[in-house]
Amino acid sequence: EDVPGEKRLVAYVVGDAEAGVLREHLRRELPEYMVPAAFVPLERLPLTPNGKLDRKALPAPEGDAYARRSYEAPQGEVEGALAGIRGEVLGVERVGRWDHFFELGGHSLLAIKLIGRMRRVGLYMEVRALFTTPVLADLALAVGRASLEVEVPANAIPKGCESLTPEMLPLVELSQAEIDRIVAEVPGGAANVQDIYPLAPLQEGILFHYLLSQEGDPYLMSSVTEFDTRARLEQYLAALQAVIDRHDVLRTALAWEGLREPVQVVWRHAPLPVEEVELDAEAGDAAEQLWRRYDPRRYRMDLTRAPLRRACIAEDRARGRWLLLMLKHHLTSDHESLEVQQEETAAHLLGRESELPAPLPFRNYVAQARLGVSREEHERFFRGMLADVEEPTAPYGLLDVWGEGRGIGEARLPVAGDLGARLRRRARALGVSAASLCHLAWAQVLARLSGRADVVFGTLLFGRMQGGEGADRVMGPFINTLPVRIGVAEEGVEAAMRRTHALLADLLRHEHASLALAQRCSGVAAPAPLFTSLLNYRYSGATSRSQQAGQPKEGVRGIRA
Repeated sequence: EDVPGEKRLVAYVVGDAEAGVLREHLRRELPEYMVPAAFVPLERLPLTPNGKLDRKALPAPEGDAYARRSYEAPQGEVEGALAGIRGEVLGVERVGRWDHFFELGGHSLLAIKLIGRMRRVGLYMEVRALFTTPVLADLALAVGRASLEVEVPANAIPKGCESLTPEMLPLVELSQAEIDRIVAEVPGGAANVQDIYPLAPLQEGILFHYLLSQEGDPYLMSSVTEFDTRARLEQYLAALQAVIDRHDVLRTALAWEGLREPVQVVWRHAPLPVEEVELDAEAGDAAEQLWRRYDPRRYRMDLTRAPLRRACIAEDRARGRWLLLMLKHHLTSDHESLEVQQEETAAHLLGRESELPAPLPFRNYVAQARLGVSREEHERFFRGMLADVEEPTAPYGLLDVWGEGRGIGEARLPVAGDLGARLRRRARALGVSAASLCHLAWAQVLARLSGRADVVFGTLLFGRMQGGEGADRVMGPFINTLPVRIGVAEEGVEAAMRRTHALLADLLRHEHASLALAQRCSGVAAPAPLFTSLLNYRYSGATSRSQQAGQPKEGVRGIRA
C-alpha cells in the first residue's frame, strides 16, 4: 500500500531476470489479477535481526517498475517537452516516445494537470487528443503552438461604479431596465455589483429543479460540525469568510424575475449570514435537533441573496460543545470546489494564507461554455448519437421518475479493495481509462435490467477538462450531466471497451453542452425521459487537498453531512 487506500500486488525480485520477461511469463501462467502491477529489482531482500523478511523495509515501486514498453528516447523539442511534463505529472523518472498515458496510470485528474503544464510552455491541444492518442509520439503530432481557448471579454465594471450600463456586461445581453431591476435587489446597489453573466449549463438545470420544487430543495447540502469552544468556532467562521471574499462564485446570487434569461450576480461584499439558535435541552440530541430544523427536504434557501451559504450555530450545554450547521447550495460548488474551500480555510486557520495562489474567476468558465463549441456543433454530435433512439432506457420499466425527492431510499455497496486494483490493472493493460471500463460495465447492467442491447444513460462529466487556465483550482459548479449511448451485443468485450473509450473522448469536446439540448436531439417524445439512470464515476485521490494542506483537527469534529 504505497499510496494509502490503494493496495497493489508488487513483486520484489533478486536476480538477473528482466521485469518484462517475468511479466510476460506470469501472464501466460496466471489470471490477470494475479500478475504483479510492478516489479522491483533488489540486490538482496531486507531482513529483520531475526532473519525474517522485513516488509516495512521494502521500497515503494518507482515509475520504471510498472508495465513499460521498450524505451526509445523522445525525438525533437515537442516530444522532449511532453516527456518531461508527463514524467513530472505521473511521477515517472524516464518517459519514452512509445509510452502510453493510461498504461502509466494516467486518469482524468492527471490529464487536467498535464494540459495545464503544457499550456504554460506554449503547447496546446484538444483535450480529446490525449484520450484518443495517448502514446507520446502520436500525441506530439496533435500538439500546436496556437491557443485553442476562448478569448474571454474583460469585465468592464469599474470599482466604485454607481450605475451599470449594458456595454459593461460583455457576457450577457440585458436592457437598461433589466439591469436596473437586478441592481435594485442588491444591498448597496450598483457599487456592490462586481459582475453579471449567464448561468453555466448545470446551474440552469439546478435552478429549474429549485423552481419546480414546492417544498425543500434537492440541491441544498448540509453538514454539522462540533467545536470544543466558541472561540474556535469563531476562528473557523472568520477563515471561511476570508475564502468567500477571495472567490467570486462564493459571492454570487441569482436573478430571474422579469428577465429574458436567468443571470448570476457577483456581489463585491457578501457577509456570511450566521444565525445563533437556542436548543431545547429536553428535546434530545442537540446535533439532531439542529439537523431537523434545517432539513433540505423542507428548508429552502433564498437564491437571490449572496453568499449561497448559511451558518447556524448553537451551544450544546449538555455536552459542553458548540455546533455549526452549514448549508451550501450546489449552484455555486461541486466536489472539487469543496476540496479547494477546505484547503483554503485550513490555510487561513494555520496562518498560511499568503501561500495561496491568486484566485481565478468563474466567469472564465461561463465564457468557455457559452463562446466555445457552438450550439450547432453540439446538436450535430448529439443527433448523430441519439436521433434514432425512440424509447427510453428504463431499468425495471420504471418511467415515473419525477417528484419532490421524497420517498427515496439510499443503498451503498463498497466493493473489495482488490477488485478496484484489478480493474485499474485491466484498464492499464487495455490502454484505456478506468472510467471507460466502468461505463461499459454499467451499460451491461442496464442491458439486463431494461431488456435492451442498446442503452442510454446519463454520465457525470468533470467539466474542467476544457475549463481553461487553472481549471483544477477555480471554484464553481463545473460538472455536467450528459447522455451516452452504448451497445453491448455487437462485438467482443475488448472492441466494445475501446469503442466506449473513444465515445467518452468525443464527449469531452461537448462537456459544456446543455442537457436539455442533448435530450431534444433524440427521438424520444416528451414528456418521456430519455434515460432514468446515471453513472457518477469519480477518481478520488488517496488524500484530499485539505489533508495535504494540514487541516487543523484539534477541537473540531465532523458529525454528519
